[in-house]
Formats: sequence, structure tokens, C-alpha cells
Amino acid sequence: MKLFLDYASSKYYAGDPIISDEEFDKLAEYHGYESVGAPVVGDRIAHAFPMWSLQKCYDDEPIISFSGNTVETPKLDGAAVANYYVFGKHILSLTRGDGKEGLDITDKMRTIIPQNIQYDEVAILQITGEVVAPKTIDNARNYAAGALNLKSVEEFKTRDITFVSYGVNPPQHTTWSDDMHKLREFGFKTVYTEFNLDRFPHDGTVHRLDNYEQFNELGYTAKHPRGAFALKERKGGVITQLLDVEWQVGRSGVVSPVAILEPVIIGEATVARATLHNMKYIQELDLELGCLVEVIRSGEIIPRVVRRIYE
Repeated sequence: MKLFLDYASSKYYAGDPIISDEEFDKLAEYHGYESVGAPVVGDRIAHAFPMWSLQKCYDDEPIISFSGNTVETPKLDGAAVANYYVFGKHILSLTRGDGKEGLDITDKMRTIIPQNIQYDEVAILQITGEVVAPKTIDNARNYAAGALNLKSVEEFKTRDITFVSYGVNPPQHTTWSDDMHKLREFGFKTVYTEFNLDRFPHDGTVHRLDNYEQFNELGYTAKHPRGAFALKERKGGVITQLLDVEWQVGRSGVVSPVAILEPVIIGEATVARATLHNMKYIQELDLELGCLVEVIRSGEIIPRVVRRIYE
């Protein structure tokens, strides 16, 4: 909370306050905040609460089990955003960034989310979720994420995008599902209460403990909560031709081979290069120039050659 109040203080001293003096004073008193005039470094702003990523599991691997009631919701494939409300008034929206800091997109998000909610507690609410576009749009995820980078708010308004919430901090109820119902009352779409989410692209299913006490008892790793995970389908690869092999030097100085491929579309991305790891890997797959290979996007991000296809 100190980081948020640092930001509010800096905006005040810059002549661009995001909350009233009365609101700031009440928040400062409530949280024992005493600093004034704190600077913000660059354009990045600290989140009041961390935005964690989810551990990924695949359907051909052992699935994590929890002792307690779990909730399953679609994992929407868009751009994560945090929206901040003070005394029920929307005052700031940030991109996820690195989970600790994000970029200010308040001017855009205020056009697609409620500006006032029935919440008068002396606290900051961080309402997180995904900005998504209909899957009928080509490269829907890039379309949604790209909208957040637009300089023109008017152009942003022309984009067919929606904000769907999946979290609130601090929690308002004993269970996550009750919090989703509360967000719906506030006027938000949520991954738990909406019935037409199939029109947006998904990249898995989120499984999480519903009870916050049980969820928090499991704690966190450096990146993920232990009380939730994303279950993904292991997709089959795409067949293409190996045209050439290039050798590249990584940041650590290790030289590794890269496959140059006949361009092929995997998911929503055009893939023309893929990792081959090392010379032993090439030999084990019996690869040679001109042969057909199966390529996947490992973790749906990094293209990788997984086997040779014999005609």
C-alpha cells in the first residue's frame, strides 16, 4: 500500500492529483503512512498488490490436487490489467507489466469499466482481470493487448474489447466465488458469473481453491500461488520442412543450433525458426536439411522441433 500512496503523493506534488486531499489523508491515516513527495521512477507504477502468474499443468501430466473445495473457470487469453478504486471511485488502471509494476492506462480503461462502485470502506480495491477481444477477430490476443498501447483514446473506443474480472484485493468475502458475485453487483463481468465467455479465446482452465484461508495457507512460490494452477491441453505439432540450421550465441555465451523452417502457422503465430537445443538433440532426431519435422510451441511460446517425419 505504501507504493500506491507514494505514487498518489508524487502525482499531488506534480500538480496532477489522482485522489482528493481528504481521500489521501484518510488513506494515509488508515495505513500509518507518513512519507511525502515520493518520486515515481520512469513511467512504471507499482501495483498495490502483486499480480501473480499461474503455474501451468498439461493434460498429459499428473494433475495437482487440493484438499478443499475448488472452482474451475476459463483461462481467458488476453491482456491482464489491474484497476484501482478508492472509496468506490476509479482512480487508476495499470497493465500487468512484470507483476510488480505496470504502465498507466487509466484513460483507456475508464471507457470500458464502471467508474463508481458501491463501496465506501477506507481502503483501496484492486480489481484484476483480462482485456479480451472476440475470437472471431484474427490474432485476438494481440488485438486486445495492442489496444492498450494505443495513444488515442478515441481509437481505443473503436476496438471491440471487453474487460472480464477474475480477482479482487483485498478479498471482501470468505470465498473467491462470493467475491465474483460481489464484482458482478458492482457492474463487472467476471470469469465466474458470465455465461457467454466462449466467444473469447481461451488458453486453458483455471483451477483454484475457493476458500481464501485455505488458499493463503498454501502460500506462494517466487512467481505463483500454490492454491491455483492453469490446466492446458497439450496440442499436437504442425508439420513443415527443415530448410537450414543456424548457430547462435546466447546471453551466457553458449552456442546453440536454431532450425530455419518453411514458415508455418501455429496457434496465432507464424513460426519460421525453432530451437534445436544442441548437436546431440539433432543427432537423436536424425535430422537433415530438407526433411519434414513436427514443430510445437513449447508452453505455447517457444517453437521447438520435436521429431522427424519420415515419408
